[in-house]
Amino acid sequence: MIDWFSRRRFWKKDLFVHTQNRLTVQYSILLMVFLTLFIGVVYVLVDIGISYEQKRQLRMITEQEVKLMEEALRDGSLSQEEYDNLNRVRESRNQFFYYVVDANGQLLFGDEFIPRAKPQILELVRGWIPAANEVRYGTVTVPPPPRRGKPLPPMDGRLELMMTGRPVFQGVQMKGIFYTGIDISFTNHLLKRLLTILTALGILFLGIALLLSYFMSKRAMIPIRRSFQRQREFVADASHELRTPLSILQSSLDVFEMEEGEQLSAFGRNVLFNMKDEVRRMTKLVSDLLTLARSDSGHPDLQCEYADVIPSVEQMMRSTQTVAASKKIALKLDAPPAVMVYGDHERIKQLLYILLDNAIKYTPGGGEIQVTLSVDETENPPVLCLSVRDTGIGIPPEEQNRIFDRFYRVDKNRSKQMGGTGLGLAIAKWIVEAHHGTITVASTPGNGSTFTAKIPLHTPKA
Repeated sequence: MIDWFSRRRFWKKDLFVHTQNRLTVQYSILLMVFLTLFIGVVYVLVDIGISYEQKRQLRMITEQEVKLMEEALRDGSLSQEEYDNLNRVRESRNQFFYYVVDANGQLLFGDEFIPRAKPQILELVRGWIPAANEVRYGTVTVPPPPRRGKPLPPMDGRLELMMTGRPVFQGVQMKGIFYTGIDISFTNHLLKRLLTILTALGILFLGIALLLSYFMSKRAMIPIRRSFQRQREFVADASHELRTPLSILQSSLDVFEMEEGEQLSAFGRNVLFNMKDEVRRMTKLVSDLLTLARSDSGHPDLQCEYADVIPSVEQMMRSTQTVAASKKIALKLDAPPAVMVYGDHERIKQLLYILLDNAIKYTPGGGEIQVTLSVDETENPPVLCLSVRDTGIGIPPEEQNRIFDRFYRVDKNRSKQMGGTGLGLAIAKWIVEAHHGTITVASTPGNGSTFTAKIPLHTPKA
């Protein structure tokens, strides 16, 4: 799946679009975190505030009714009038129930809002000896009463109760325990609705945040785009301007060597050879910079044709054989007789040259470099697999994700000694991706590296 996306370059097509999308996602995630925290804090504060108020009211009711019962018990017993007063208090305070249970657990008296719930409520408080200011929660399911004639419409008989209790004393003797509770079902239902509303608002604001993040990141990329465009134009113009004087300088040194080479001293010839090496190095660097400047334009400068790639590969192997032989490195080629590829064959030769040049540079004397070409028919479309395996020093695992970056070198001192600029693999990656392909590396330090490029044989469908 990753290769499929990479081949079509959906997310790599424009570095700035990719960066803008990443900024949009990061801004959105940040805003989403703040929105989530805000919703959570608001909901928790509301829940705590409502719960605190309910507990306060429940404890106040309990204190008043226990005080009323204890005053009545000091006079002897609870009269019918005082019992009715308790009921009126329950009704005025929106109590769902109150019960007084003796020390043996027997119900002395009490009342409830729904008589059918009485057995379940008594089961909730059975054996409960409440501590000071202790509050419990319980749930009862009240079945609807039977009705003759048409049936009742469906309804939820589940009730959530907040309960507390206190001992009742007559003098110093405990006469029983007073239990009371209020119905908090409606409040809990409102809290759930509040959470739903806050979540919906959060999603709405998240959508708005996405739009704001997109426009903010888009505006932030404008000066970056302009700066990069100016830099790219400067590199392209400078590369064009430098190529001509460097070519003239190279030709002049060649003419000077032919005419005056025999008359130069050993020191003069050494200086001349060093100058020619530096000019060649500068010419290659300018050529690489110009190639990268063209790659940044977004319009690959490819001269594509449908032709056999094997002759180009064999010619490149012959041209690098001399350099490899000077280090006693064995070059081997494993390829089919012919492979027809639609692409820029000069760029494919450049790709192979870059990979071979790197392999020769970082493979010690007596090593081996294996170039393998094959066709993978399992891919859609079929691809040319170009693999270059060496027995060189290898690449550390932590560096393998960065070796295709521009000017990046694993060992800078070693690369400078070998004339590396850190642009070769960046150009190789551009060539492969310009052909809608992929390039990967597998390496173990001390055991060499294998670079594998996959290029579609035909023009991929858009």
